[in-house]
Amino acid sequence: MAGRGTQEHPHGADRLCEAGDRVYSRAVRRGRVPRRDADPVPCLLELALLHPDPDDMDYLVPTAPQEVMTRLLRGMYEEVSESHRRVGSAVAAFERYAGLGSRVQQPQAAAEGTAIRVLDGLSRIQAAMDEATEACRTEVLTVQPGGIRREHELSEGLHRALALRGRGVRMRDLYTHVARHGQGLLNYLELMGDAVEARTLDEVIDRLILFDRTVAFVPANADRTMALELRHPALVEYLVTVFERLWRLAIPLTAPLPDTGIEGISHRERSIAALLAEGHQDAVIAERLGISVRTCRAHIARLSETLGAASRTQLGVRIAQADLDGPPGISGPVPLSVPDQESRIAR
Repeated sequence: MAGRGTQEHPHGADRLCEAGDRVYSRAVRRGRVPRRDADPVPCLLELALLHPDPDDMDYLVPTAPQEVMTRLLRGMYEEVSESHRRVGSAVAAFERYAGLGSRVQQPQAAAEGTAIRVLDGLSRIQAAMDEATEACRTEVLTVQPGGIRREHELSEGLHRALALRGRGVRMRDLYTHVARHGQGLLNYLELMGDAVEARTLDEVIDRLILFDRTVAFVPANADRTMALELRHPALVEYLVTVFERLWRLAIPLTAPLPDTGIEGISHRERSIAALLAEGHQDAVIAERLGISVRTCRAHIARLSETLGAASRTQLGVRIAQADLDGPPGISGPVPLSVPDQESRIAR
């Protein structure tokens, strides 16, 4: 795998050592290098960045940067998908344990001092959020799932956001790509100015709010009338790690979504194709991308028309043939330092 390091060179293909960078760049520029040039950098062979030239075994030829990028992106996508599953399992476990514990009456003081608190009711959730906002001094990280943010959802926590901005607290928000089309979000970001940085993804985890990397809030039921307040350092650190990985993959709201590279297929249809290839039903796809089922089916119909598929079965085949069954491309810097004309990869 191109993403893993070795004992002698503990790095991946996204962060080559200086010597490895020079040799790989030379190989890309010239088309091949003598095998002896790679002796000081065995990491290039072990990371599958160089391989023997079948026409002359004394030379090594480079793996194309496009192929290396594809491996890296697929590995990152799998890591984030696994994080999604683990967060979902953790929340489900906390909800189950909270239900077991609620049968036993505990002193209020003991309950308040626990590392995991169940907040039952919107008023208690709002009070806990206000308390965390008041104590926050440096940073707030949020994940906001769903589609276009409604005005009342944005105004609901506006007083907290303005209070944070007034104290110089930095905020980073993650949304789905669909949220880009909501004027309310754009108005909110304009009001907050440099205090808030927003990025978007095809899909995100459930709602998450982190204050100063010390306290986190996550939903505890489907209608969000209950929440978990988490102060256990290990749990909070894990959620911060999940957020940072998603943030690396996300696209700044000020940047356009990357072109799919296939005429007639939008970025959203590219995402839908990947989820269809995984076997998800329309309702699940719609929920994960923050769109309505009706809109989702309209995109699937256009996708079928573009790919010339007459049935769902045929659509699955055409998606695979068009190489749309993997994670969508992600815009961003090329992780390998090679000359400009050689590092332009398909995104």
